[in-house]
Amino acid sequence: RAAAGVIRSILNVVQICHFMGVMHRDLKPENFLLASKDENAMLKATDFGLSVFIEEGKVYRDIVGSAYYIAPEVLRRSYGKEIDIWSAGIILYILLCGVPPFWAETEKGIFDEIIKGEIDFESQPWPSISESAKDLVRKMLTKDPKKRISAAQALDHPWIRGGEAPDKPIDSAVLSRMKQFRAMNKLKKLALKVIAESLSEEEIKGLKTMFANMDTDQSGTITNEELKTGLAKLGSKLSEAEVKQLMEAADVDGNGTIDYIEFMSATMHRYRVDRDEHLFKAFQYFDKDNSRFITMDELESAMKEYDMGDEASIKEIIAEVDTDNDGRINYEEF
Repeated sequence: RAAAGVIRSILNVVQICHFMGVMHRDLKPENFLLASKDENAMLKATDFGLSVFIEEGKVYRDIVGSAYYIAPEVLRRSYGKEIDIWSAGIILYILLCGVPPFWAETEKGIFDEIIKGEIDFESQPWPSISESAKDLVRKMLTKDPKKRISAAQALDHPWIRGGEAPDKPIDSAVLSRMKQFRAMNKLKKLALKVIAESLSEEEIKGLKTMFANMDTDQSGTITNEELKTGLAKLGSKLSEAEVKQLMEAADVDGNGTIDYIEFMSATMHRYRVDRDEHLFKAFQYFDKDNSRFITMDELESAMKEYDMGDEASIKEIIAEVDTDNDGRINYEEF
């Protein structure tokens, strides 16, 4: 029932946006904030950085949004306001089972899964979730945008209207999966940063020059303005919003600039990251005592070293990553 309440709030936002002629284009859990810590606090939508005023008859073609929440028609570069319903449907799926419906190790893999569009309703906890909830998810995640449910229709769905969402507590496994999903991106970025530092001159050939060319004031960091100018010089036609997205993705420590190692982490080719020797080197970096396990203390000290959050958020992330609760991470888990 609580999930229905959250989605009702999100759908209200979508309906009002669309009524006012605005397409949000970046709906995801991180862009909704609770007004207070009160259990019944109002949910507020934030970050309209990628939103646009809808022009009648215009077909939108630029790829925007965050991988897990992107609608298939965005990837086909021909879309309209229906993409917001798709993103809200992804949020609903995550609220009910703890993981996104389209999942892969890489962004390209996620996009391939989205295009395939096969939604899993067989794995736990779906068998115990009401048919009414599944019906709404299916209607919000209909591949054909013309057949997809609208915000007004979704708000009128029996499961949302309040009649059919049972007051059943969320499965603890769902909750822990949800927390792991949130923690994963931060850890991936930290591992990438460690790998970037260990690459040889040969492997980063060209990237060093590119960084130097973008860092016009030679401060050792790239600002948003420098990134925009540098990308334009390279012939890139990215919009302001897309440059901002790149900046945020690469800026691991969140200080508003990209340093050399962050730049490497974001730009080195995926095949270099996947090579076993690099992964093992990164693992050894964390595993200071060579015990073949990364302890929570070792992970915490690495995260502090890279300014990846205060003590409280580090402890929270660590608690979420240690799935078997044995207090350490082996190479396979890493």
